[in-house]
Amino acid sequence: MVPQGRKPESTPLSLVVDRTDPAAPLVRIGGDLAYATARPLRLEVDRILAEHPAVLVLDFQELLFIDSTGLSLIVHAWREGQQGGTAIQLRSTPRFLDTILDMTGVTGLLARPPATPPGTGEAGPTLHRPAAAG
Repeated sequence: MVPQGRKPESTPLSLVVDRTDPAAPLVRIGGDLAYATARPLRLEVDRILAEHPAVLVLDFQELLFIDSTGLSLIVHAWREGQQGGTAIQLRSTPRFLDTILDMTGVTGLLARPPATPPGTGEAGPTLHRPAAAG
């Protein structure tokens, strides 16, 4: 969903990584998350998930645009997080992102009970999506 008079991918992707809490690194995502801009975020998400923190927080407060590549990156983070024992938390999702997550069925996917990690007998991580403020 692109605001009227604005071209998609016209705003570069911005990433700010906050590792103040090593158990819950925070990635603030701003600008346009699209095919042409998603690679740095994908690399950062993979780098963080390789460290197996308890939680990875993705903050979308400054997100202006997302396309299917950006959406698939969220699903990728969730899937990889499940496999590695890291919960993915989406924070400050703009209304348009909530709508896209709902319309595409990703909300339902992310709400599914996690798979049990092999050999543990315990439930794996879950996705936490607090209600957007305001």
